[in-house]
Amino acid sequence: MTEMVYGTAPVRDVEPILPKWWRTIDKASMSFILILFAIGILLGLAASPPLAAKNGFDPFHYVQRQAVFGGAALVAMLLTSMMSPILVRRLAVLGFAVAFVALALLPAFGTDFGKGAVRWYSLGFASLQPSEFLKPGFIVVAAWMLAASQEINGPPGRLWSFGLCVTIVLMLALQPDFGQACLVLFGWGVMYFVAGAPILLLLGIAGAVIFAGTIAYNNSEHFARRIDGFLSTDVDPTTQIGYATNAIQEGGFFGVGVGEGQVKWSLPDAHTDFIIAVAAEEYGLILVLAIIALYAGVVIASLSRLMRERDPFIRLAGTGLVCMFGVQAMINMGVAVRLLPAKGMTLPFVSYGGSSLLAMGIAVGMLLAFTRTRPQGEIGDILRGRMR
Repeated sequence: MTEMVYGTAPVRDVEPILPKWWRTIDKASMSFILILFAIGILLGLAASPPLAAKNGFDPFHYVQRQAVFGGAALVAMLLTSMMSPILVRRLAVLGFAVAFVALALLPAFGTDFGKGAVRWYSLGFASLQPSEFLKPGFIVVAAWMLAASQEINGPPGRLWSFGLCVTIVLMLALQPDFGQACLVLFGWGVMYFVAGAPILLLLGIAGAVIFAGTIAYNNSEHFARRIDGFLSTDVDPTTQIGYATNAIQEGGFFGVGVGEGQVKWSLPDAHTDFIIAVAAEEYGLILVLAIIALYAGVVIASLSRLMRERDPFIRLAGTGLVCMFGVQAMINMGVAVRLLPAKGMTLPFVSYGGSSLLAMGIAVGMLLAFTRTRPQGEIGDILRGRMR
């Protein structure tokens, strides 16, 4: 009788946060990430001492910094993975706004550190690359717009997300940072495809990218030099690609031995962009295949969970994040074996880099939050119900 008059009291979730988090988290993906970070520390011990000696630092200076930044990234990953999808979306919108403003102000206040591209803010004790933090925020914001456009009388989210994507790509291309620009465009394209984009539109966008690449090739010496070097049949052994190629060949199946590699003495970016060359030379193909398997495991485990997700926003955001994660790893390793032009992109959780580690920790934390199991019927149940 009381319930008829006052209504039923809502059932509150009284399960403690940590046990609930542990019960619902994707333990396989989280384990793979932790192993990748441990491999990154191991390879940092091999790759960074020559650079530390060259710059007058303690032999393990860069390894210690990687451990500090990596520890902060893992903490950020775990804390973010405990959040609800709504809270993740709110924080992502705020973070995206801050990173977007920081990216816009780079031409006035940024620095290139002598690398020819203004991508960083110098903080004295460290550097900050806004584009690394912009990527996960953009994926979540764009997924929100795309999901909202599927609602009845919803906003034109597809058009808004496309306009935002083009704006970011142009800002990155002007730095120039074509690698990050392509990564952002790819992440948006995957989400747009999953949201039901017509194939003709995607083909048109691909054609526009090729046209833009042709213009960049004809007007950017930096871009043209990298493309020409990639297309050349001869590899200059004194270039970074030449050193990396030779190191991979020398490593063979089992490597030359721990600490016996020589590429780290020649490559200035052995601890960042070409860390996989150090792994191939000292530990051989065995470790490289293990690293590839770990990245593939994260992608497959996450996508398998997202395929069962009913919420379109969670499905789109999670797909965009995990595909961007996997493609960044593929690009880094593809450059080292000369399957792709040089991009200047880190290997997630393995390469040295404060901004990259922290941003990737936040991005994977968002992914783990989106792939947590929730009390809902699977999307397959809905489809089977419609077929009856």
